[in-house]
Amino acid sequence: MAIVETRSAPLAGDRRDKARFLRLVLMALLALTMLLGLGWGAAGDTDVIGALMAKAGIGEASLRDMTIVWDIRMPRVLTGALVGAALAVAGAVMQGLFRNPLADPGLVGVSAGAGFGAVAAIVLGGLLPIALQNLVGAYLVPIAAFLGGWISTLLLYKIATRGGRTSVATMLLAGIALGALTGALTGFIVYKATDDQLRDLTFWGMGSVAGATWAKLLTAGPIIALALLAAPFLARALDALALGEAVASHMGIDTQRMKRIAILSVAGSVGASVAITGGIGFIGIVVPHLLRLLQGPEHRNLLPNAALLGAITLLIADMISRVAVAPAELPIGIVTACLGGPFFLWILLKNRALLES
Repeated sequence: MAIVETRSAPLAGDRRDKARFLRLVLMALLALTMLLGLGWGAAGDTDVIGALMAKAGIGEASLRDMTIVWDIRMPRVLTGALVGAALAVAGAVMQGLFRNPLADPGLVGVSAGAGFGAVAAIVLGGLLPIALQNLVGAYLVPIAAFLGGWISTLLLYKIATRGGRTSVATMLLAGIALGALTGALTGFIVYKATDDQLRDLTFWGMGSVAGATWAKLLTAGPIIALALLAAPFLARALDALALGEAVASHMGIDTQRMKRIAILSVAGSVGASVAITGGIGFIGIVVPHLLRLLQGPEHRNLLPNAALLGAITLLIADMISRVAVAPAELPIGIVTACLGGPFFLWILLKNRALLES
């Protein structure tokens, strides 16, 4: 017994040291990626450093550079970083909750519900009273998408909870059924859409951060940030849940409370993300799985590193989308699908024996 403990302790320590070192590397890469994102675009050469220093009151920069960096690219970069972090952390939480490396935030019905809300706002928004349209203005689609994601998640949680206990298996099956239902309703609304509305729906569904503004960021950012701050408090419970729900309960974990917080956290972060960027896939699957291969499954280190790598991944995908078909922009959802699709197939093949058992 002593031999086993002597060998396992250094292994755990090595993994933690590796995770901490990886976190420092990811923090440096995120800073570099954000800096590149501020200087990357169709406007050509931009004095990013000068614009940043001028904002801090050090030196001067041209009005053109200040406008490009602070009014156009800064909200875009910050939105990309926040959304990438939210999707990756949501994926890590869902995979821990379902104890399945192929789990995805879409399983809780957030993406489908948010998509339905956005489609309904785009197609049917003109039927709302003029006073209400003037009140919400450009926020109609984000608000509808966020509410759609929240309502579908709360409905799913209500269905899966019985006698004060939430069944993860029931939640998974109900999520599939709810996704099919909202998909059918979305299809019916799309069928009634005009040609212009169909174009808007197509590009929204592919995902993009091109329309990011300070106003949208300030609307959805606090919700995403709150969900990201809540995620680390789930780390110990998710590690215990990997041993089984009964074992986690014996370890003093309130599994029902943990499930409730996890589900609402995922719903909030993903719903707010989908509301401002549209549908962006694969980050929630690929990033957490890649980190488990690099540093191990301990959620105390997995969740913060997933936030960093998710932000980096989406920012890189955004930079690719800006130049792939320049001067036009490729929807970022296409880029993440091209990058994440092959990796997801590799994960699927690697876990085929587990899935067939």
